[in-house]
Amino acid sequence: MNEIELQSLARDIKTWGMQLGFQEVAITDVDLGQHKDHLRSWLEKNYHGEMQYMQLNADLRCEPELLLPGTIRAVCVRMDYAQTKSNSFEPLKVKHKAYISRYARGRDYHKLIRKKLQKLATRIEQQVGEFGYRAFVDSAPVLERALAEKSGLGWIGKNTMLLNRKAGSWFFLGELFTDLPLPVDKPASAHCGSCTACMDVCPTNAFVGPNVLDSKRCISYLTIELRTSIPEELRPLIGNRVFGCDDCQLICPWNKFTHISKEKDFAPRNDLDCADLTSLFSWTEEMFLQRTEGSAIRRIGYECWLRNIAVALGNSPATSDSIEALQQRIDHPSSLVREHVQWALEKQKSR
Repeated sequence: MNEIELQSLARDIKTWGMQLGFQEVAITDVDLGQHKDHLRSWLEKNYHGEMQYMQLNADLRCEPELLLPGTIRAVCVRMDYAQTKSNSFEPLKVKHKAYISRYARGRDYHKLIRKKLQKLATRIEQQVGEFGYRAFVDSAPVLERALAEKSGLGWIGKNTMLLNRKAGSWFFLGELFTDLPLPVDKPASAHCGSCTACMDVCPTNAFVGPNVLDSKRCISYLTIELRTSIPEELRPLIGNRVFGCDDCQLICPWNKFTHISKEKDFAPRNDLDCADLTSLFSWTEEMFLQRTEGSAIRRIGYECWLRNIAVALGNSPATSDSIEALQQRIDHPSSLVREHVQWALEKQKSR
């Protein structure tokens, strides 16, 4: 294909992507050399905690062509998932209610976006014939935010999230690696300025500097990635957050430009946007598996689900219902659950 044909194809790809439901599509090369030192330093300081997969696949993250030989471009996409334009902290003040990160309240985005990327690849194939490609949605060693920034979809803010001047940060990312020599878009410039609201609001002081997160202190890491005991000194700071944390996005000024998602599958399921802690804590393992089917929540497993809710109950007002709920789990088969239930009961009874 000559240059004019490639430019036309790039325009078509963006149009097809929008037709499939993506809010924005951009294209970049895959040279991520400038991110290598940052990633290496982050790993050397053990900011990844128990996420060993970050260490094991560091080279693949910085060199996409190793992940898919022949890759020279990444078609980057983003899809809004917000269900409200409100960025209120009020739900975090209702201590008997569970706070679940907004991205996880509906259907798991991985399969949904991957299917759309596959449809995009099929449409490209219909146009140009067989070509090399592979779709990724936060499921392989890919520096997706770095690629998205390089493509112009936004910039990596001080909270390590990708920020977009017209849409804030409540969106998912995906990539289609390809061997097509498509024209690339201009990288985004940063627009955080002197603002440090995201760093200042973090409940656990997980940010050690702009764009540098110590995962071991991050509530999202503690409630999702960590599979062992949550450090006792951090438990009171978790509040009623039982899966993830949105504080650094809720406070971000750029999220005044939030767009409501048109994707119905991202709407909350099983009242996960307003459920009582005691109600969620009463779920049996069978109920957990059934009600988290097709949800990102399922990946933490039932044991960590109970661990997280126990901590939240320990941080909630002492009531007969919350104490009774905890006492019913005091002899749970899991030592991990028992430990956190005992801690929660001690906190409840000390009030």
